[in-house]
Amino acid sequence: MTDPTNDRAARSREGRRRVLLTLQDENVAPRFDLATEVLVAELEPDGTVRSQRTVVLPEASAEALCHLVVADGIDELICGAIEEEYHQYLTWKKVRIIDSVVARWEDALARHRSNELAEGDVLFAPDGDPDGTE
Repeated sequence: MTDPTNDRAARSREGRRRVLLTLQDENVAPRFDLATEVLVAELEPDGTVRSQRTVVLPEASAEALCHLVVADGIDELICGAIEEEYHQYLTWKKVRIIDSVVARWEDALARHRSNELAEGDVLFAPDGDPDGTE
């Protein structure tokens, strides 16, 4: 198995980054500790998706998610709410966390790819319609 620390350093030198989004259906999961599915994407320096995969967890577990983030060498985490202890732990592990995001996961990833996603972003229209057409 590749050492995620070395892998992260190599990606960083090349300007690439590995991003994990917590998922619930088509949206960013509202709570980190309740997510049972995640998307892992590796982004090129220009934001192009180099690779992408979905991981389904056997059960919701913040500890299992933290382990996955660290073991997979994740650079950035996009999620909804996250408890302070997990936020502190992952920050200590040098993971950049963009939390309190309310959006369809595709919209959140698109904004992140262009470096426009920020903590607390709500990308739904005021009526709850993701694209504002209904």
